[in-house]
This record gives sequence, C-alpha cells and structure tokens, in this order.
Amino acid sequence: MTHPTVSSACNQERLLQDMFEAAVTAAQPAVSLPDFLPEPPAGRTIVVGAGKASAAMAQAFEKAWTGPADKLSGLVVTRYEHAVECRQIEIVEASHPVPDAAGEAAAKRLLSTVSGLSKDDLVVCLISGGGSSLLSLPAPGLTLEDKQQINTALLKSGANIKEMNCVRKHLSAIKGGRLARACQPARVVTLLISDVPDDDLDVIASGPTVPDPTAFADAIAIVEKYGISQPASVIAHLHAAADETPKPQEAFFANCHSSLIATPQISLQAAADLAAEAGYQPMILGDSIEGEAAEVAKVHAGIVKQVLKHQQPVNKPCVLLSGGETTVTVRGQGRGGRNAEFALALCVALDGVEGVYALAADTDGVDGSEDNAGVIVRPDSLSRAQAQGLSATAYLANNDGYSFFESLDRLVMTGPTLTNVNDFRAIVIG
Repeated sequence: MTHPTVSSACNQERLLQDMFEAAVTAAQPAVSLPDFLPEPPAGRTIVVGAGKASAAMAQAFEKAWTGPADKLSGLVVTRYEHAVECRQIEIVEASHPVPDAAGEAAAKRLLSTVSGLSKDDLVVCLISGGGSSLLSLPAPGLTLEDKQQINTALLKSGANIKEMNCVRKHLSAIKGGRLARACQPARVVTLLISDVPDDDLDVIASGPTVPDPTAFADAIAIVEKYGISQPASVIAHLHAAADETPKPQEAFFANCHSSLIATPQISLQAAADLAAEAGYQPMILGDSIEGEAAEVAKVHAGIVKQVLKHQQPVNKPCVLLSGGETTVTVRGQGRGGRNAEFALALCVALDGVEGVYALAADTDGVDGSEDNAGVIVRPDSLSRAQAQGLSATAYLANNDGYSFFESLDRLVMTGPTLTNVNDFRAIVIG
C-alpha cells in the first residue's frame, strides 16, 4: 500500500478512506469469529441470530465450524440487501430501522427453532447492531403497528441507543433475555459484534440472550422524558408492567455464555495503526462518545483548534479518532444521517481552516436510513458550497447534511459492509 505524505492534500483524503476501510476490515466476522467457536455438543447445534452483520457471521461460522455438518442448522435475520450465501443456516431479510412484517415472522420462526431442545444441544446466537428492529416480536397485547409507531417516535426524539433499547425490551416477546429462556435446557453461546457505547451486552440488539438490568419503570421514565405519549396501547403496556424481563439472578443464565468478537475500540485501533504507519500521530478520543451529533462536532472542532494553536493534546501532523453513537433530534425535513449531521456541524465550526480533513461514517455502510456510509469534509467545503449558493447553517437547521455533501460530491458510498461497530470519525490535521 502506498501511504500519503504529510504534505499531500489528496493523500490526506486517501488516508481517511484507508483508515475507514481498515476499521471495517478489523470488524469483519471472517476475521474475528473463528477465534470464538464453542466446542461441538453431543447433540445438535442450532444457530440463530439477528443484526446487520448476522448473515456474514453465520457464513463465517459455517466455514470455521468443526462439528458434524449434518447436526448443524439454524435461522438468522438480517437487513434487506445484507444476506450472504450459507449452506445449513437459513438467512432471511427484514426491515431496519423500523420493523416490518418480515421481521415479525422471522422472530416467531426463530423462537420455534429453539423450542424443544435438550441439554445435549447447543444454541449459538449471532448478534450485532440492528437486531432490535430486525427481531421484532411484539409482546402479548401489542401489534406490529404499535412497534413501528414507537420506533419511529424514538428515532426522532434524540433518545440514545441505551434508552431506545430499554423501551424496546419491555415491548418485546423475544428481547431482553427472553430468547435465552426459550432455549433452555440447551446450552447458549452468544457471539456479539458491539455497536453500542461501553459495549453493554444487554444493549446490543436489546440483549435477547443476556439478563436485563432495566425495568418497566425505566422504560416509562424514558418515554416521559422525550414527551412520547402515543400509541396509547404502548404506554398502557408499560404502565401495566405485567411481564418483566429476565434478571441476572435467573437460574437459566448459568447455562449461557457471551463473547464480544468485535468492538469499536478494535476498529479504532486498526485505523490508529494505519495512521501511525503513514507518519501521523494518532489519538483515540474515545470509543463510546454519545450526544447530539452537532454538539459532539463542536467539541471535536474545539480539539482541532487546540492542536493548531497550542499543539495540544497532540502535535500535528496527527489524526483524531473517535467512535460511539451520536443522536439527532429531528426538527427539519432534510435527508440526514447522524454522521452527515456531525460532519456538517464540524464544517461550520471549523469555518474553512486550512489543512484539516475529516470523515464521519457508519461502519455498517448505511448512515441512518440513507444510501451512503457517511461523508468527507475538506477545507474548501464551505467555500465550494457558498459558490453554489448553499448555506451550511440552513442545511444544518433542516437536518439535511446528506443533500449538502451530495452537492459537493463528498458522500462516502460503500454499500452494506456486513459488519457494524457503529460510528467512525477521523480528523486529519496536516
């Protein structure tokens, strides 16, 4: 690989793209999953799972599995256009981020797949980000339409992923540890790719096979915090608190084991290693940064200015790296994506400062519900926009980062990457 020199502007942009590719590669199931294979059981091996990376995880599992092929079967649900070919494990597709009937049907089938097992059987659960929407089975008394409405409200509210998934777990018949309970008495091994801040197992895909430390009261507090009062059936269900999620003290969890096979930190470190090799001093600001995307961008811009003015907290040439999951409280009508929102706010805050390039993208290849992974910011982004008569602040107010960067031909288009360790942000300071 030819690495950029610190004085080459075009190579700074190339470095951004190379670092993003390195981050995504480090999180690929084919790279990480084989090291976490469980011992084959005396009985059957049933593979189930959900998430944007779950089909690729299933494929990697099949290729690495050393147990009897005739005793291996399963069912995994992934996002539309994320399926890959598997032999023994069936792959179905459903909608994300708002659930659909295909996801509901898949969740019902998945529960049926793990019913009637014995203590000699093994259930391998492959979980990654996106599983909350893809594995959508409403709790008794609720409908798919109820789940769709509450998901849409949560996505627009500015709630963070931990808050959203707390609510989702308490509206589900399969998440929040309920899938693990349905697998008993079989042994359950869960392999996870983390897309959440702090890598909390119960938050990834709403924790279908791990204990849930939250309660209905927490879910009620969250919907009240964000002023969500509809649909009425959902609010009533939360207040009824009729079927609490399984807690850590439940005996069947002793038969369950979970392993993280890929995390945001692993991907950030891969990017940092590449930056160092290219002659830049890398600094990882954090792998679990949360908050409003525009506010997080202002903080990042402040750090950039500190580097330029005072050579703190690191000397240039350098690369600032961060991960996590920002949020966007949607007030406008534009085409957004939290990474486009971050990048546009960063662009405004930096105001065309020379020698600074940035990339903000989602490692799954989809920024929110758009078709881009993210965007690239250049020092001339504002001046080029102004030459086209575009107001960056107006686009930001309309949550329309996608359209702004589309006009500048600075969208990062990868298609589905088949993994997901959440947001990736890199700022190159030359």
